[in-house]
Amino acid sequence: MGQSQSGGHGPGGGKKDDKDNKKKYEPPAPTGVGKKKKTKGSDVASKLPLVTPHTQCPLKLLKLERIKDYLLMEEEFKRNREQMEPLEEKQEEERSKIDDSHAIVSTSVGSEHYVNILSFVDKDLLETGCSVLLNHKVHAMRGVLMDDVDTLVTVMKVEKVPQETYANTGRLDNQIQEIKESVELPLTHAEYYEEMGIKPPKGVILYGPPGIVKTLLAKAVANQTSATFLKVVGSELIQKYLGDGPKLVQELFQVAEEHAPSIVFIDETDATGTKRYDSHSGSEREIQRTMLELLNQLDGFDSRGDVKDIMATNRIETLDPALIRPGCTGRKIKFPLPDEKTKKCIFQIHTSRMMLADDVTLDDLIVAKDDLSDADIKANLYRSWSDGLKRT
Repeated sequence: MGQSQSGGHGPGGGKKDDKDNKKKYEPPAPTGVGKKKKTKGSDVASKLPLVTPHTQCPLKLLKLERIKDYLLMEEEFKRNREQMEPLEEKQEEERSKIDDSHAIVSTSVGSEHYVNILSFVDKDLLETGCSVLLNHKVHAMRGVLMDDVDTLVTVMKVEKVPQETYANTGRLDNQIQEIKESVELPLTHAEYYEEMGIKPPKGVILYGPPGIVKTLLAKAVANQTSATFLKVVGSELIQKYLGDGPKLVQELFQVAEEHAPSIVFIDETDATGTKRYDSHSGSEREIQRTMLELLNQLDGFDSRGDVKDIMATNRIETLDPALIRPGCTGRKIKFPLPDEKTKKCIFQIHTSRMMLADDVTLDDLIVAKDDLSDADIKANLYRSWSDGLKRT
């Protein structure tokens, strides 16, 4: 009986206690060991592509090289980005410092400078994109340019009227007459050409050996016409940066039109007006672009009015045919070496202010067969004068 009471729970009750005593399953705590950290973006972008075929072959090597180039490009991009971030922060800091006494100036090269504004600068004229005068030594702004014309063009303009006259050029009667008809007369008496119904010549080109008063004759024309005289050497039109040469030519004639009547004298034209040919050099192509802009200004669609051009060269055979054709240049005036009569006149002009001894004769020099130009005669006379001064 006792045994039956102690086991009265029966076999079913024992199994129930075993289930209660058995612990429930709990998952282990997560750990980050051996697991890849998730990154933003797709999984494809975070791992290298599968390269096929698996065997070594030229195609597989080519694909691996392309993957390497891509990785190097990505690394260079990240490196450049890291280098630019401090620069952007610096520029942002400089912009925050801009006030009435400071400004950021950008040069033609592309660099930017944080500079001081001097007290005498008119700040009302300062605006975005204006041209200013900058002192690079002290990094300070000295003034504001009122126009967009290059300062080099302003230097080309001769403020004072040249003092040279036709009497200083010697016996060049034919050349003087031609340049009067081509340049002086259209500026002083343009009504003569209007009555006859013809267009006056646009200019002339003077050619001949060096030292034959070509520049002197151009100054004499400016003296006779009281016109604004702009003198430029052909090599000055050749600039360092792309497009600056044609822009300089355009601004040169723009200033000439603003100060009309004016004469543009281009000396040593062969520096920019040489014959065109196929060239792979960047400098040669820039010279040709400058010459094309010069042709456009000399013979363009727009009339230049009271602006005449005088070009001078020692080597006319090297000039481009389009530059010396009649439609572009009015006349071609040749300056030969002086003959005996011209030499005598040149000697008289240069010795008019010298004290000569009674026994000094210039006939031997005048009849000499040496090819002497006006500059050679002047140099020989002053050398003789210097030797006489030393003996005294």
